[in-house]
Amino acid sequence: MPPHHLALLLTGALLLTLLALGVQLQRGRRLGRARWLHHALFFAVCVGTALSGTLAVLSGAFGWALLPALALLLTMPRTRPGRADHWQRALACAAAFAAGAWGAWG
Repeated sequence: MPPHHLALLLTGALLLTLLALGVQLQRGRRLGRARWLHHALFFAVCVGTALSGTLAVLSGAFGWALLPALALLLTMPRTRPGRADHWQRALACAAAFAAGAWGAWG
């Protein structure tokens, strides 16, 4: 398995975990210290997306396909947690990552 495939799978799993935790927080379920975990997962997804794209480009695949997902991820701090724009941007990030991963899988 090429390294960028492994990176894409790991980043996708982290993104799913981030989204699941975000849904719990959005619904008002305070899971103890879940907020810092949510932020740590967000950072890991950003790094994983950049790394996946870089590894894909180095492997000759279309790593640039992950750039829209990375751009959306990097604009997440402009939204406010608990408001509609936050979860809407999160879903857009997930959709962009899925489309980018499809293109970068190569």
